Amino acid sequence: MYLAEFFTVVLIHLLAVASPGPDFAVVVRESVTHGRRAGTWAALGVGSAIFLHVGYSLLGIGLIVSQSIVLFNALKWAAAAYLLYIGFKALRAQPAKPLAEGELHPEMGERTARQAFTSGFVTNGLNPKATLFFLSLFTVVINPHTPLAIQAGYGVYLAVATGLWFCLVAMLFSQQRVRAGFARMGHWFDRTMGAVLIAIGVKLAFTSMK
Repeated sequence: MYLAEFFTVVLIHLLAVASPGPDFAVVVRESVTHGRRAGTWAALGVGSAIFLHVGYSLLGIGLIVSQSIVLFNALKWAAAAYLLYIGFKALRAQPAKPLAEGELHPEMGERTARQAFTSGFVTNGLNPKATLFFLSLFTVVINPHTPLAIQAGYGVYLAVATGLWFCLVAMLFSQQRVRAGFARMGHWFDRTMGAVLIAIGVKLAFTSMK
């Protein structure tokens, strides 16, 4: 009984996590700009934020948020503001100064694990679309009569699977060849990702509760 339900959760989650969104944009930017370590920490931040969504879904808080226009809008505007902030910050990226061969740019080592983790955690944690996704998952797809322990197990899977998926994304986009390709026009990449994040933030700001 629960096996069929679990596979349904796996399939829906796979389709959702593979769809490019703010999480993908942030992990890619961290990976290309700051390297695999930063990208991996951002991915772990995204994965950890899933526990937040699972937690309030199991407690029923997600239902309250989904029914309250005030709370939903507060979450929506907080997420949009954060994405706009990091987007506009990326738009201001300047061309890197040429360095001797083998020398690293100073900014490459400035990103700490905490900063990268926070960027991923906040981006996913404040996303109201994630709130609605997990609320739908735990109220429509998952049977309310499914034991709490089983539902919690689903939650652990969702968090781990999400973290692993974005760790893979970080690994791919932090490859030396990929980073080298962006190196010469790194500031344009930053600006492009900034524009993407701003577009997502604006779209998010106009998201309505259906």
